Amino acid sequence: MPSIARPARRRPALAAAAVAAVLAVTATACGPEEDKADAKPSATASEKKPSKDLKEDLGLPDDLPKDLPTSLDDLKKWKNGAWKNWDRDRWLKEAQDFFNPVIDDLWDPDRMKDADGNDRKVDDSDIDDGKSGGKDGTGEDEGVTDPTPDPVKAAAVKTPYTRDDLPVGKVFMDTPKGAMVCSGAVVADPQNPGKSNLVATAGHCVHGGAGKGWYRNVVFVPDYNPGGLANEQLSSASKSDVAPKGIWWAKRARTTDHWIKTGAERGGKGAQQDFAVLQVQPEDKTDSTSLEEKAGGALKPSFSTPRVKSLKSLTAVGYPAAPPFDGAKMYRCADKPSRLTIDPAQPTMYRIGCTMTAGSSGGPWLDSSGTRLLSVTSIGPITADWLAGARLGKEAKGVFDTISQEG
Repeated sequence: MPSIARPARRRPALAAAAVAAVLAVTATACGPEEDKADAKPSATASEKKPSKDLKEDLGLPDDLPKDLPTSLDDLKKWKNGAWKNWDRDRWLKEAQDFFNPVIDDLWDPDRMKDADGNDRKVDDSDIDDGKSGGKDGTGEDEGVTDPTPDPVKAAAVKTPYTRDDLPVGKVFMDTPKGAMVCSGAVVADPQNPGKSNLVATAGHCVHGGAGKGWYRNVVFVPDYNPGGLANEQLSSASKSDVAPKGIWWAKRARTTDHWIKTGAERGGKGAQQDFAVLQVQPEDKTDSTSLEEKAGGALKPSFSTPRVKSLKSLTAVGYPAAPPFDGAKMYRCADKPSRLTIDPAQPTMYRIGCTMTAGSSGGPWLDSSGTRLLSVTSIGPITADWLAGARLGKEAKGVFDTISQEG
């Protein structure tokens, strides 16, 4: 989708929070100069391991990444603002694991309102024309690109969102470009029936792709702004109006190897497997209710990759944030899907006509029953007249199964 940033409205103190979601491998979470200033001659074994209480306070999993700093001092610095430090040349290239300590009240309504859409754009030169008729020459789905669909005007979802059957929300993250936003949906977890804490979104909403790393401070807000308040009202709105079902921090995140190794901001590279799953936990640690229970339901992901001709329609849902939208409200588009090929060596994508813009990335694509998740929004053109999403196959299932079993 087009990555169109709106004019910056962030508070100056937060403008430096242009970061991504894991710690780089350094002595501390700070930049080089701060590392020297805070360095100690030595550290005992106990100082290098976070206490159980601190792990719980920061919402950290027991299996902390081995290649990340885990001393008490490092974690306290992170919580107190060291997450803002950003070194462009060292952005998490060494760190292989997701690391996302909970920072209470970091995402307030004003900061959420100012987050820009984290999406990617393509143009005609990025699309394979599919003249070969598919890998096997039979004209089936693989390797085929159908004519560009007619635009479908995005329709506003009826408010309040708390009364619909769409367990959809917004995914917020800090990136090298600043605070950004995507969309996502609660998905059922076979390991925890009726009590899922899993969220499906796009890979590019949690990881920067080839040569980059995980984003920082990744959270999910189900039914964001359920009453549909106007954007100008959100900066002064209460958290109960903007996030009545809470703010949920990603405890774990997984995306496909293909996205991590080949994903790019522009041109559609990696889009064919642009899928991710988050395991989340509430910012309010006193609340033991699951996300699925809070959201009122969960979508069932399907990894059967049904062929286009078998699908009557697909419905994309999300929170578009680039003009003419402003990210305040949820929209949807329904259309008969067609086929789009970016890379003939990778699975062909679903494509529908839709006018949603940046910010809708990661939002769910539902079948005609409205209960099965078949894709998530990945890319669209600068003209904002169609969207495309990966067909969820064995790679996506591997991502989903891994994080489900980790929980």
